[in-house]
Amino acid sequence: MTTTDGYGLWLFAAANAALFIAFAFSFARPLTGRDWRSFGAFSAFIVALFAEMYGFPLTIFLLSGWLQTRWPSVDWFSHDAGHLSEMLLGLGVDPHFGPFHIASTVLILGGFWLVAAAWPVLWRAVRTGTLATTGPYARLRHPQYLGFILIMTGFLLQWPTLVTLVMYPVLVVMYVVLAVREDREAAARFGDAHTRWRAEVPGWFPRLRRPSIQHATRL
Repeated sequence: MTTTDGYGLWLFAAANAALFIAFAFSFARPLTGRDWRSFGAFSAFIVALFAEMYGFPLTIFLLSGWLQTRWPSVDWFSHDAGHLSEMLLGLGVDPHFGPFHIASTVLILGGFWLVAAAWPVLWRAVRTGTLATTGPYARLRHPQYLGFILIMTGFLLQWPTLVTLVMYPVLVVMYVVLAVREDREAAARFGDAHTRWRAEVPGWFPRLRRPSIQHATRL
């Protein structure tokens, strides 16, 4: 493989990973040790993704025998072949404009938007010692975690790898566990206000109607 195949571009891989991590950091702004751990896990996912996308296609290399046997007409070490979803289904379209890539873009942009919209609300709540219940928190209790899951799902649709496929469920479970802990801590801290908010606002899947109760409970 050479750079003409789209691989071996380690500087490009590092630059893309750094760009996405910095972009996510500018919205997420970890506040606690728990936030830093969750953001670090997300960063590891991004690094693993771009290392295969532009560095060395480990997944293609490990599966090359099976792939070449099943689809002998495909140049599996070309960069386009890394879009495995489109290639395995034989859609016959440019993978950059295929349905998986389009869905991926929607999920990634949606995830970044959710993280960006949630951060200032959470920041103000922490500064004032109140329960975050406005903006995305009026419809979801854990918008930032859901945002990171959407971003990872989008990248997984666009460029699935064995490493990220293993990391993905681990990270999703980690975010769910963190969300449960945060709910428990917020309940202990804000009492009835959190109980009423939790009764109306789901954790992960927003309801169509807007909650009727407005909360701004201070410690």
